[in-house]
Amino acid sequence: MNSETPIAKQIVELIKNQGWEVGSHLPAQMLADHLRVSRQPVSAALSLLHEKGFLTREHNRGYFVAKSVTEPLSEVVSALGLDESDIVSSAYFQIADDLLKNALPQAFSEQLIKTRYGLTATQLNAVLGRIAREGWAERKPGYGWEFSSMLSTPGSLLQSYRLRLALEPAALLEPGYKLDRKILEECRARELHLLNGGIQTDTADQLHDRGVRYHECLIEASGNSFFIDTIKRVNRVRRLLSYRSMQHRERYTEHCKQHLHILELLERDRNEEASGFLREHLIHTMDALSSIENVLQP
Repeated sequence: MNSETPIAKQIVELIKNQGWEVGSHLPAQMLADHLRVSRQPVSAALSLLHEKGFLTREHNRGYFVAKSVTEPLSEVVSALGLDESDIVSSAYFQIADDLLKNALPQAFSEQLIKTRYGLTATQLNAVLGRIAREGWAERKPGYGWEFSSMLSTPGSLLQSYRLRLALEPAALLEPGYKLDRKILEECRARELHLLNGGIQTDTADQLHDRGVRYHECLIEASGNSFFIDTIKRVNRVRRLLSYRSMQHRERYTEHCKQHLHILELLERDRNEEASGFLREHLIHTMDALSSIENVLQP
């Protein structure tokens, strides 16, 4: 897998989530800011998407969306050949599981990961790149890597929910709060997809991303960049323990129904009620996580 493939996949996802239409301009710096990466990998990813016909390029102007993203993201990504290889995905989850089992040292070398999980240099870069983007490991100054101590214990996941409990309901009460109709309908469609079988058939990645995208859409509608940035940072880092909690998916049916109710309240501009119900929803989720704390133990 090319090193630019993960970024290209994120760009396609961003285009879909933001609802950018055919002809929309995609400045590299804007995308780099969205994805919190440097311009170099973004430029390489844009070139790859241009080669695949997904983008057009105009001299001295840059790249533009050439195809609308109407199909499910997984189908678009697969059609473009941007799926992660099985070995990269498998190694990613194995590293996460080994970390939670305390089977990996806090500080580690690239050679250790490459040898332990049988990766090529390209696969190693893909795995570590994804882990770094999600915030649970970072390169040390000089040599080697280090796992973050954040969210490596069961209590850490609950702590992240307590932070969200303080911020997310408040975001719905921000002056000028407005959830765009198109975004609202996309959120509703994702929840209905889950209720219609997706809870059982979606991968851990898909299940996590759908939940994250729902809550980030709600916060983005506040227009408050401090709320938005904080919640996105928390969501990137909490993914590690979130995967393990997905061994128990029976709780997701009720979660989806609660998500739909919040959307209905916001659709009617009943933000006070939506804020209160969102608070209840997060507390309900915390209670559910507490009941499966043994799953989160090393």
